[in-house]
Amino acid sequence: MYVRDARNRDEVWLLDRMEELGLAESSFRSRDYVIAVDEETDERAGFGRVRVHKPEATAEVCELTSVGVLPAWRRQGVGAHVLERLVQTAGDDEFEHVYALTDRTEYLAQFGFEPVAETELPPVLADRLATVREHATDESGSLADDPEAVTALVVATDRFEMPDRFRDRFKSASPDTAGEASGQDPDEIAEELGIDPEEATYKYDTG
Repeated sequence: MYVRDARNRDEVWLLDRMEELGLAESSFRSRDYVIAVDEETDERAGFGRVRVHKPEATAEVCELTSVGVLPAWRRQGVGAHVLERLVQTAGDDEFEHVYALTDRTEYLAQFGFEPVAETELPPVLADRLATVREHATDESGSLADDPEAVTALVVATDRFEMPDRFRDRFKSASPDTAGEASGQDPDEIAEELGIDPEEATYKYDTG
């Protein structure tokens, strides 16, 4: 199992999988994504995007969006390694910090992400957080009971930490065709950070 940059030929697959997982695809560019791939079968298991905001009056801001893992590949470290590759990409592009807007703070905390007060957010992300909360929906598509659960997190690109258990699982990852991955442990699965980069809509779709 490994994670690589997305290619042009991945575009249709990405769009189809994003639709299946309830993740939006506005402002879609396949080159912004990375994909987790089974090196033996070439089967694609998960994906994620680095979005760079370029405000006119302030410094560029890097955000993780549209991270998803196919149901058969969950609980095997796939999402963790997608996140790692995205953070590495941001670091290679000389970003010192990476942000995420999500309700799954416990999951991201395992990698070193920490909450950010709204007053300390870059303006572009403070505005997006407000819009995300306004449009927050649950898995049924209805307005979520607690949109305030969506918060901002940040990690320094040189402080991302990968727990050993995720590395061990990733080495032997294989698709779960029996559906056993449905009994998930929230601290161990790869979450879908279902945030629309343009319209800032959010879905609580963690599979």
